[in-house]
Amino acid sequence: VMERYIAFDIGDKRIGVAVSDPFNTYALPSQTYFRKGFEKDVEALAHLAEEKGATTIICGLPVNYDGSEALQTGKTRRFIQALRERTAIPVVCEDERFTTMMAHEVLISEGMRREKRKNYVDALAAANILDGYLNKINKSKN
Repeated sequence: VMERYIAFDIGDKRIGVAVSDPFNTYALPSQTYFRKGFEKDVEALAHLAEEKGATTIICGLPVNYDGSEALQTGKTRRFIQALRERTAIPVVCEDERFTTMMAHEVLISEGMRREKRKNYVDALAAANILDGYLNKINKSKN
C-alpha cells in the first residue's frame, strides 16, 4: 500500500494544506483554505484528505517556544479531535514551531508583497510541517 500524507497548518482564519510527493520524500504546498465555520471546516478538510487519497493526516500543533501549550494549542487540539471523529484516516500531530516564520522568510526573500503572502504562507507552513514529519519517518526507516 502506498502511503500518502496530507498536512494542515490550522489557523483561526486560514488553514494551509500540503501533500507529499508520490515517494514521500518532500512536501508540496497545495492550497490555502479560508475558514467558514468549525463544522464546515472539519467536513471540508476530511473530504480533502479523502479526495487526495491520504493515508495519514499530519496537523501542526502550535506550542510556545519552550514547548509549553499556548491558547492556540487548545483550539487546534479541539479541531484535531473533531477531525479524528469525522474520518477514519489516522491524524497525527507534529510540532509546528518556527514553520510559519520560515515560510514568511522564504516569501519575503523572493520579494513577495505582504498582501500576496497571506495567500501562500499557510500552505508553505503546512509544507514545512510535512517536511519535518517526512524527515522523521524517513530517518526511522534507515
